[in-house]
Amino acid sequence: MARKKKSGEEKKSEGLGSDTHILGAGEVQPQIITETLETNYMPYVMSVILSRAIPEIDGFKPSHRKLLYTMYLMGLLNGTRTKSANIVGRTMQLNPHGDAAIYETMVRLTRGNETLLHPFVDSKGNFGKAYSKNMAYAASRYTEAKLDKICNELFKDIDKDTVDFVPNYDNTMKEPTLFPVTFPNILVNNNTGIAVGMASNICSFNLNEICETTIALIKNPNHDVSETLKAPDFSGGGLLLYDKEKLDEIYKTGKGSIKVRARYSYDKSNNCIDITEIPPSTTSEAIIDKIIELAKTGKLKEISDVRDETDKSGLKITIDLKRGVDQEALMLKLFQKTPLEDATPCNFNVLIGGVPKVLGVSEILDEWLGFRSECIKRRTAFNLQKAEDRLHLLLGLQKILLDIDKAIKIIRETREEAEVVPNLMIGFGIDEIQAEYVAEIKLRHLNREYILKRLNDIEELKKTIDDMNDILAHKERIQNIIVSELRDVMKKYGQARKTEILYDYSEDAAEYRDNTPDYPVRLFFTHDGYFKKITPQSLRMSGKHKLKENDYITQETDASNTAELLFFSDKCQTYKSRACEFDDTKTSLLGDYIPSKLDFDSGENCVYMAVTIDYKGYMLFFFENGKVAKVDMSSYETKTNRKKLINAYSDKSPLAAAFAVTEDTDFVIKSTSGRLLIFNSGSIASKTTKNTQGVAVMNLKKGHRVADVSYYKDGMFVKPQRYKTKTLPSAGAILAAEDSGEQMSF
Repeated sequence: MARKKKSGEEKKSEGLGSDTHILGAGEVQPQIITETLETNYMPYVMSVILSRAIPEIDGFKPSHRKLLYTMYLMGLLNGTRTKSANIVGRTMQLNPHGDAAIYETMVRLTRGNETLLHPFVDSKGNFGKAYSKNMAYAASRYTEAKLDKICNELFKDIDKDTVDFVPNYDNTMKEPTLFPVTFPNILVNNNTGIAVGMASNICSFNLNEICETTIALIKNPNHDVSETLKAPDFSGGGLLLYDKEKLDEIYKTGKGSIKVRARYSYDKSNNCIDITEIPPSTTSEAIIDKIIELAKTGKLKEISDVRDETDKSGLKITIDLKRGVDQEALMLKLFQKTPLEDATPCNFNVLIGGVPKVLGVSEILDEWLGFRSECIKRRTAFNLQKAEDRLHLLLGLQKILLDIDKAIKIIRETREEAEVVPNLMIGFGIDEIQAEYVAEIKLRHLNREYILKRLNDIEELKKTIDDMNDILAHKERIQNIIVSELRDVMKKYGQARKTEILYDYSEDAAEYRDNTPDYPVRLFFTHDGYFKKITPQSLRMSGKHKLKENDYITQETDASNTAELLFFSDKCQTYKSRACEFDDTKTSLLGDYIPSKLDFDSGENCVYMAVTIDYKGYMLFFFENGKVAKVDMSSYETKTNRKKLINAYSDKSPLAAAFAVTEDTDFVIKSTSGRLLIFNSGSIASKTTKNTQGVAVMNLKKGHRVADVSYYKDGMFVKPQRYKTKTLPSAGAILAAEDSGEQMSF
């Protein structure tokens, strides 16, 4: 029988037609960006902030807490070590993010990795080193671990309702939301995390100093933490450069940075320097790479070799010196140019009640005291309930003491087991719980001696209950308990500082500078930005300067090898350097291209070179709008080794010319209208603000600008008074006929 062909409408109704149309397919639906962010991105942001990157008041992130709690459940607090792979596998019950992430978290917590001041994991095997990026840790199947002794302070009374527990991700077990730590771990061990739109970087402090500071704050809430908290203390040691203002700022706001230097010793017999401790923000490989880079570019000529001699005894970087090198001067140079001296940033961002807050030290300790007080209250309430329940049972037992034979008779004469408890309740006037307790007493214990011993506990229990009620009622009692616990932690786990505080270091830069070879040189700077440093001897034996096509020398000055150089760019920035940082060259060479040598920004050109030794004198900036800015040269002097200064001069008008002068002098200003003005720089006051707009000196007609500026020289004009003025601003004067000859030079 022939099948009936289906019509197009029937096909379409069955979704089989070729012209089937799915509503919205292939169409771009407009969405409001704010709604998309709130719906799709904000949940991810909140998850990263609250559940991953930012530590809480106990000093742990969720990944740390899940790992350590798993090890606690495995009995690794007092037991023997087990394979790390076993720990990682068990941790996945709480942290289902893959074994690699869990093991990496564990590595950082180990004693072998040396990241933490007080490690939480007692490790065996190769766990890498925090100070080396190339020393990779072994696989988890090769290493072993258990909880370190200090973890007793993390889990103390955790089973006494001191903290909240929540279900794990699949609701098969419970895990703590926080650890009831007995000391402020949040500031004792360093912690770093990068969330979305925020980060956390908490440096470590010495355990004894933190505990002493906490005790002092309990006794006096207005205590100055800097009196007891000297400075951060790092697991890798080093020398901390003490800056009271910066430390006070960190203690107050929770933000700032700390400079740490490497520790070294000089081996006279082998003429080498051994570096054994480095800043926490760098690695041995980064230090060695930087030293090699400086040596290859000729900026570090005192070193013959550098190598990594790190072994089982610890970190060691050896630097072999050339004969006659002053090791102290060299180290000061290395501190300035390599990560052997590095800044460690601080950003004390902590989750408080689920809200990220950047807090100072005293604020963090106040929050921890509040948290710890709540733990003690909950522990006391838990023990109080247990004691009251125990007392209730003993009071029922006390009534049995009056007639043990009666109790035995009631039990013996009761026909059904279910009636034993009700009959005891009626016979002695006790409640069901007490009767159940009496009924469960073994027959061998139904003697007067056993019962009297139990009853002796009643008075002790009453005293204990009264004491616990007193603790809950008085804040001072709770504070005393915290103080006692802190002193106990100090006694058990306190250790001497690893990072030495260096108070006297202010003259280090000057000492280094004095060791730089000083000799006369002549400096040349060209229009296109090329720089040459040539000694007088070489200059006498040289011929014509080699320059790029159409390039020419704009500045030539005698100076010394220790002179400071300021290269001003057309982007209102100045780049600082020193003459000694450039190689001596010859006239037959092009020289150094400054924008490339000093890492100028893309498209930035150098327009002027200023030379100074003591930052005395002024910088004069002549702008095309007729204004002149006079800036104290000292405004460009910096205490730190900064190479780039922004806002070096005003950007309100294009720069026509710049000059560095040690004393006031005369200049000739020429405008595009042909007018000239002789101007003495002493007629305007100097400013310390680098980007000052300056003072109007030359009045310009509409459409005209300052075209050129040069030093005034005696004999330049027949009648120089014609171009001078007593008041500013001035329009200047048209060039006289007698001055239009060759004596004029611009």
